[in-house]
Amino acid sequence: MAKGFPSMWTTYFRGMDARLDPALKIAEFLLQIKAVKLSPNKPFTWASGWKSPIYCDNRKTLSYPAIRTYIRQQFVHVINHEFGRPDIIAGVATGGIAHGALVAHDLGLPFVYVRSSAKEHGMKNQVEGDLTTGRSVVVVEDLVSTGTSSLNAVQALREAGCEVKGMVSIFTYGFDEAVKRFEQEKVKLRSLTNYSLLLDQAMHDNYITEKDLLSLNEWRKDPSIWGKAVNA
Repeated sequence: MAKGFPSMWTTYFRGMDARLDPALKIAEFLLQIKAVKLSPNKPFTWASGWKSPIYCDNRKTLSYPAIRTYIRQQFVHVINHEFGRPDIIAGVATGGIAHGALVAHDLGLPFVYVRSSAKEHGMKNQVEGDLTTGRSVVVVEDLVSTGTSSLNAVQALREAGCEVKGMVSIFTYGFDEAVKRFEQEKVKLRSLTNYSLLLDQAMHDNYITEKDLLSLNEWRKDPSIWGKAVNA
């Protein structure tokens, strides 16, 4: 842990401008610890091949006790108010496992996690844990992009006989493709913060310029072609 870290965050919570909205506060946290990096001039390359001006690694939040506690508290609040108490909390491997376990502990509920695919050996499980403790589930995810891996986890739980009440995530890009997929699969998604709010906070804190904002908004409209325009 960096020298001086505790006093810095004590100061933050006591008086620093968090702009009150929990979604903006979480966006600010993600930017401050570089869990989210914005680089429209030197884009990242995703596994899909897309060129992206943003890179998100929410696993970093686990290294900061004050931040992971705040995220857990917000997850619990959303679950209680949006879905009601489930029988089980499920985390999506790998990013949703730790946060899901923290939420389950806070709520005093059983926890399971969902692999990206079934194991090829042993019991060949895709869902790890004991599902006999109940059937209604809220799924915890760290990041929703296209929605493919998140909804694969939902499908695995449904095939195991669970009623999926919904999903919570730390962050979502809010792609139209993902929104449509969640609607089609009848899965209610509630994210603690999102791309638009993140850009708003980034502008407020001078992480980006007006020119950067234009480029970042263009990427959001059509990520598959944005990189071609940047390199043209």
